[in-house]
Amino acid sequence: MRDVTEVDLADLAEEIKRLGESLGFRKIGIADIALARDEKYLNRWLELERHGTMSYMARHGTKRARPAELVPGTVRVIAARMDYLPHPSADAQRVLANPDLAYIARYALGRDYHKVLRRRLQALATEIEERAGPMGYRVFVDSAPVLEKALARDAGLGWIGKHTNLLDRRDGSWFLLGEIYTDLPLPVDRPVAGHCGSCTACLDVCPTRAIVGPYELDARRCISYLTIEHKGSIPAELRTAIGNRIFGCDDCQLVCPWNRYARLAGARDFAPRHGLEAARLAELFAWSEIEWADRTAGSALRRAGYLGWLRNIAVALGNAPTSAAVIASLESRADHPAALVREHVAWALARHRTVP
Repeated sequence: MRDVTEVDLADLAEEIKRLGESLGFRKIGIADIALARDEKYLNRWLELERHGTMSYMARHGTKRARPAELVPGTVRVIAARMDYLPHPSADAQRVLANPDLAYIARYALGRDYHKVLRRRLQALATEIEERAGPMGYRVFVDSAPVLEKALARDAGLGWIGKHTNLLDRRDGSWFLLGEIYTDLPLPVDRPVAGHCGSCTACLDVCPTRAIVGPYELDARRCISYLTIEHKGSIPAELRTAIGNRIFGCDDCQLVCPWNRYARLAGARDFAPRHGLEAARLAELFAWSEIEWADRTAGSALRRAGYLGWLRNIAVALGNAPTSAAVIASLESRADHPAALVREHVAWALARHRTVP
């Protein structure tokens, strides 16, 4: 552990929180690195193969639950929260209710959150070094084997709800997380108590029943996994439940009672681009790969890839009301060079052609 005898660590911790707020973070907390309980939960989740094709979840051994193995010298984690909801949730519900529109998870409508948070966390780390002197650290934003929700929980930023997202009584769950692993032995914050109570709204609303029990998520059924992380064919039995969700899913957040207190994003980076908050499926399906690359530049939407984009929209068009325009849109991709796209287009067309 580094020698910081000249630094008043308690005062430094409070200053870090003030600096974080000045950089646009809603809340900053400090966590210890003991995650033994969460490591057991992770191992069980992996043993049950609930990670699906996300092989990277198992690739790093114990590093995910042992911060000092990932970044030697780490003794604390500075966890940060940033609000990202660009519009009231009523707008999201309106899009979900219109099967001709494309629903995109609200975090992905604007600039890639990885870049937004990383830049500000780096600025925070620089500010800390100016006050405490050189320190060992690394900044992470969903970019390495990090148990970010467990660390945020231990840093007092909220509790992990039954949907497995982090929740706060005053701010709901429409926020993103980032971390600074550091060798500064800062005083840690206290975790907050959970307040889900007997509520099961998130379990009840999940379209694909991916929340298989309180605090238990099977990613293989999760629409966010299926439309973003999974690169292969979407299981046929889950396609109709996906509805018009073409990138991610927010249903469990939209029904959560605590999100009545959610705050809108303060950062302009999260403002929707290219009308994606309520775009028509057929319009997006017509994008060429060049158009897609141009309009998703600097966006988290790149994560799905162009073929994944077409695959997802084909499923959504298959779930849309039958019309000449929808069928024509699908037929325009029926002979696509990629088998992945052809398969899902064929499925969608078959649904429309069997409608009485």
